[in-house]
Amino acid sequence: MEQRMLGRTGRQVGVVGLGAWQLGADWGDVSEADAFATLEAAADEGVTFVDTADVYGDGRSEQIVGRFAKGRPELTVATKMGRRMEQVPANYVMANFRAWNERSRRNLGVDTIDLVQLHCPPTPVYSAGAVFDALDTLVAEEKLAAYGVSVERCEEALTAIARPGVATVQIILNAFRLKPLEEVLPAARAAGVGVIARVPLASGLLSGRYDERTVFAPDDHRSFNRHGEAFDVGETFSGVDYATGLEAVSRLAPLVPEGATMAQFALRWILDQPGVSVVIPGARNPGQAAANAAAAALPPLPEATLAAVRAVYDELIRPQVHDRW
Repeated sequence: MEQRMLGRTGRQVGVVGLGAWQLGADWGDVSEADAFATLEAAADEGVTFVDTADVYGDGRSEQIVGRFAKGRPELTVATKMGRRMEQVPANYVMANFRAWNERSRRNLGVDTIDLVQLHCPPTPVYSAGAVFDALDTLVAEEKLAAYGVSVERCEEALTAIARPGVATVQIILNAFRLKPLEEVLPAARAAGVGVIARVPLASGLLSGRYDERTVFAPDDHRSFNRHGEAFDVGETFSGVDYATGLEAVSRLAPLVPEGATMAQFALRWILDQPGVSVVIPGARNPGQAAANAAAAALPPLPEATLAAVRAVYDELIRPQVHDRW
């Protein structure tokens, strides 16, 4: 698999990683055996970057990923912290950072975490110098090797990129979310900050496997968070109305290269955007993990295809999402 530098971490990672939210919670039940089999399949296909968070299954995802990563020095494991408390800037202080970091290190079974990201904190946090001073201290103490941020809004990403210690920015980027291409990716490239593209399949919409008859489980966020009831609605279907998303997918389907799936096409589109370090699709089973990884082997998409993706976005998606995040 193609390798790219993960920003200021100094680490090379495979361009397709694995998002481990599904292995924790909020996507329906995934057994521990299925979780380990999914991780194994991803690693067998060249995946070397796994992204989790302390809140995924209240630590379950971290624990599973940590146990899997034992004895696998080729893996870079990133986690996130900050969403286990009320989302107010006053909670983003060193005492809490230490507690969160201690819990994640225990869950992952490591002394030093490869990459810790602030997990979509309140917007004022990105402008607080004391927050980044605290993170610098944890790096100096070797509690974490590098730190980054996971953001909801492009403005938050740009603020974080300007911080000299920020190694990576994780942001929603897919064929339904083109706004990061305007400023965030160019700024990250110029600063040497890595870009981790999350929600790459728009919560599965861009897999092409769903239709108007699809029913999601009650404990799946695609059922309970369609209007932002539990967390930012942009995390569910990228904030796109489900029916509109289905229509957009139907228009994108003819663009899929022969021999590729809709999901692989969507992942390849992301990898073709200058500045992307790694894309982190989730997977619930080994087959999905292997198929996602195979997207890295597809040739770059032609310019005409990239233009067609933008045309669908401009007509159907832009009015719903472009100015919101």
